[in-house]
Amino acid sequence: MPRYLTRRLGQAVLVVAGVVGLTFAVMRLVPGDPAVAFAGPRATEAELAAARARFGLDDPLWTQLWNYARDLARGDWGVSLHTKQPVAQDLALAFPASLELVGAAMIVAVAAGVPLGVLAARFKAGLPDFSVRLTSMLAVSLPVFWLALVVQTVFAGNLGWFPVAGEYDNSLDVTSPLRVYTNITIVDALITGNWPIFTSTLWHLVLPALVVAAYPAGVIAQMTRAALIEESGQDHARLARALGFGRIAVLTRFALRPAAGPVLSLIALVFAYAIVNGFLVEAVFNWPGVGRYAADAIRSLDTPAIAGVTLLVALLYVAANLAVDLLQGLVDPRVRGR
Repeated sequence: MPRYLTRRLGQAVLVVAGVVGLTFAVMRLVPGDPAVAFAGPRATEAELAAARARFGLDDPLWTQLWNYARDLARGDWGVSLHTKQPVAQDLALAFPASLELVGAAMIVAVAAGVPLGVLAARFKAGLPDFSVRLTSMLAVSLPVFWLALVVQTVFAGNLGWFPVAGEYDNSLDVTSPLRVYTNITIVDALITGNWPIFTSTLWHLVLPALVVAAYPAGVIAQMTRAALIEESGQDHARLARALGFGRIAVLTRFALRPAAGPVLSLIALVFAYAIVNGFLVEAVFNWPGVGRYAADAIRSLDTPAIAGVTLLVALLYVAANLAVDLLQGLVDPRVRGR
């Protein structure tokens, strides 16, 4: 296990180093002068020179790359050209709302996708299998932005069952002010017993979380089905059937654990994809997360903020994959020997 852990950590470090280099290159290739964006179009030559000196734009590229990587390691992700605040500070304020949305979506996706995959594998080539495959195919194929607009129009606009947008009813800030500990609204409301804001947040969360969960749930259902069907054909599963175990018992007791490895890896991949999808959903439902911050950064060509969002998503992706690799090593001893 220590060797497996060392190898995975080394791979994660290499991926992060590559992402740092890529984000630095993107910052330098984006059209426009960051000094002008920071100081303003009417800035004097002296003000532009001061801005270039502040961001080290006059240094050689290798020096700029080294300084960029060093600052990132220290927690300095640069200063936003739009908000004039540290990018790390902006992301720390925006990310909890995105984590709240994507976390809820992944809980829904796993809770729906795995049982549906088991159901499809149990009734392979039957009506339940066909229904699950068709539903999952639609969930994977539908554009998330279009799905968000349709869901918002039907269930919030026409039927009025759910709120149209926002994280919770803003009037509650006056009647039931929230004490902040984690910056994740639903968690803070739960631990402080602020039930009005907890209920409102939960109600506002339903539609965007379901939209974000659609793609991961469909992919997880398909992968669970395929992995279970493959594992149920292995020798240990055939032996279990020969000993008199039913098909459901074989799938859940003898095939599900070996099939968990590829499913866990997939969950890490769709988690990163859900974060990106969440940006689009946040725009539709006016959810106050990283998606809205990224949209503002793109509109204003705020390269440090764009690079910060890119780096954050990459780090989350690497962390999720590393966690899943370690979990796979614990669940399946065969993985540790690779």
